[in-house]
Amino acid sequence: MIEILTQAPDPYILVLTCLGLLIALVAWLPLALRRLPLSLPIICIGLGMVFFSLPWITSSPLPMDYPHVTERATEFVVIIALMGAGLKIDRIFGWRRWIITWRLIFVTLPLGLVLITLLGGAWLGLSWVLALLLAAVLVPTDPVLASDVQVGPPATGEEDEVRFGLTSEAGINDGAAFPFVHLAIALSLASATGEPWLWEWISYNILWEIGVGILGGYLVGRLFGWITFHVPAETKLVKTGDGLIALSATFFSYGLTECLHSYGFLSVFVTALTFRHAHRSHEFHEDMHALTEQIERLAMMILLLLFGGALVKGLLDPLRVEDIVAALVILLVIRPLSGLVGLAGTRTSWNERLTIAFFGIRGIGSFYYLAYALNHMDAEAEAERLWAIVGLVVLLSILMHGLSVTPVMRALDRLQGRDPDADDAIPPPGLQGPGSSS
Repeated sequence: MIEILTQAPDPYILVLTCLGLLIALVAWLPLALRRLPLSLPIICIGLGMVFFSLPWITSSPLPMDYPHVTERATEFVVIIALMGAGLKIDRIFGWRRWIITWRLIFVTLPLGLVLITLLGGAWLGLSWVLALLLAAVLVPTDPVLASDVQVGPPATGEEDEVRFGLTSEAGINDGAAFPFVHLAIALSLASATGEPWLWEWISYNILWEIGVGILGGYLVGRLFGWITFHVPAETKLVKTGDGLIALSATFFSYGLTECLHSYGFLSVFVTALTFRHAHRSHEFHEDMHALTEQIERLAMMILLLLFGGALVKGLLDPLRVEDIVAALVILLVIRPLSGLVGLAGTRTSWNERLTIAFFGIRGIGSFYYLAYALNHMDAEAEAERLWAIVGLVVLLSILMHGLSVTPVMRALDRLQGRDPDADDAIPPPGLQGPGSSS
């Protein structure tokens, strides 16, 4: 009997046990953590560190050991997050209404890209190509882990300038940063072959992939909006109340535009915005958003569990002192500075600008970009160090933003005349899981 009890459990059974615990945490922890400066991702990473530290767990979930699995797994959760982000934005799309978004995309993102590139080349000693890659990987705000500073579910009224700005930025900047990932890949290949790259990068990676991504996303959104809300009553999908149609729109939009060799991330977000516009006030959007949010959160937790395992298995071992300093500079200097510059002159208050500038959360999207780039270029000599730097930035972002998001957003709500402790308050779901909708 004693000998049986001391045997190591079946790994499969152990995985099921941990998965059950994670799902229970999703349901319960949001209530417990609602007023505490603590986040679900921090707990998931901690559980992953504990799990992979157990003596009978010999597998190592290091991303560089599974490059293609890492790329596809992170890709999946990002596109789900982009659909959810687009569905929950209440504000009608437009140049003036979205001026904060355009400032963050066309000023903050390029400025951050330049500054991180200079930091990588001059301070970290990376080649300028890898410095550019590092900048393209780390400059976008993550649509997955930034959920707790995003707007609430559709039509709940949780859409102030801060939450709207961070939600719309996270939705668009993935498509805006991708051309620079491709630029780093193109420069790397050109250095080996000597072939010209500029015209192809401009014509293909910028004009074609962005243009077709936007157009494809719009057409798919119009198609699904018509099928869902405007076909004859007997066959309206909206009658089913089945939020799976949002998942269908996500995969179809992404798959179609990727088949056309354009930016699927951008397409999915545009699809979500167009889908929402088809019938902005319909309660069916809540069903679709709820489903995408649940899938996104579960996938996010699994990835963060593996991220915690990678941390204890040596992901950060290649770090140097200058890498740690650079990670802090990226989060505490470059993002806030570029954010404030981008928002200068807008009608937002200083409190709002500081909050938007500070909460440029880095996460799952950065893992995807790095995995994608390393799978398409030769950077083997620096791959482990790049993974270590990106891993450290994401870890610090999760800790720093996860611990501060609750008190900061509650304080901001009070400054704007909202009571975050009211019974009908609906905190935006995300880093702490779903808020009550009742």
